[in-house]
Amino acid sequence: MNFFTYLLHLAGSGAGAYLTARQIRDPLTRPNLLAGFQLAESGSVPFLETLRDRAAKEGDTWLAEKLDRHAADERRHGQIFAQALKRLNKQVIDFKKLAENQPKEKTQANRRSPFFQAYFEGYSPESFKPENIDWIVFFASTYILELDASKDFVRMANVLPEDEPNSASLKKALLSVGQDETRHAAYLYEALERRLPAAAVVQVTDDWRVRKTNALLAMVSNLIQKGGQTQSLVQDGVSPEMSDEKPEIADLNEHSTAKSLEAA
Repeated sequence: MNFFTYLLHLAGSGAGAYLTARQIRDPLTRPNLLAGFQLAESGSVPFLETLRDRAAKEGDTWLAEKLDRHAADERRHGQIFAQALKRLNKQVIDFKKLAENQPKEKTQANRRSPFFQAYFEGYSPESFKPENIDWIVFFASTYILELDASKDFVRMANVLPEDEPNSASLKKALLSVGQDETRHAAYLYEALERRLPAAAVVQVTDDWRVRKTNALLAMVSNLIQKGGQTQSLVQDGVSPEMSDEKPEIADLNEHSTAKSLEAA
């Protein structure tokens, strides 16, 4: 990464940290941010489980175990954010019903993420299916996202007050999620070290850091074009599946050992 790109990285990371901190503190924007996290965390589970099965078939028991734990963590994170929304009497919108009331072209456009379009520029959707993705690409690209998310969740937790029950509970949950993301980043980096020489590990992670910087710039540019407006991801009410028997946020931390503006 050259010096100019490094400066852009610092600026983009700082802006992202400020925006997510502001959104998590503001009661009006918090639900939409939590919904974005729920969708991102829960949505990654099938992908990781398929990768786990692939690693097992390839005889990489170590990687299969790491991916299994990763998938379990992401499933739990989705529950954490769903529970946080429940506390606010909110739930993720029904995208199927939304699609029925919108032209197909508009629905597809809304689902396109400028961030991920830029982050994975040059790669076809087919190449990113779990049965096809190059392991090095998966390790390096996901390492950068997990590493940054681990810091983002801690920053968001630190701006939440502890004298209000919902915020205090969410603060503990975000710290737990951040610890998990740190562990994910660690195993992904180790996976790179198992397959590449040290110099190659540095190079490939540096390449994906540059991609992340460019993706942040693309995302910010898109937000400016939209006047700062983003699609709402929440609706009032609690999903029937969110029964009272489900654990509260603070009780979902038992497996912790110690995903950020783009997730929204």
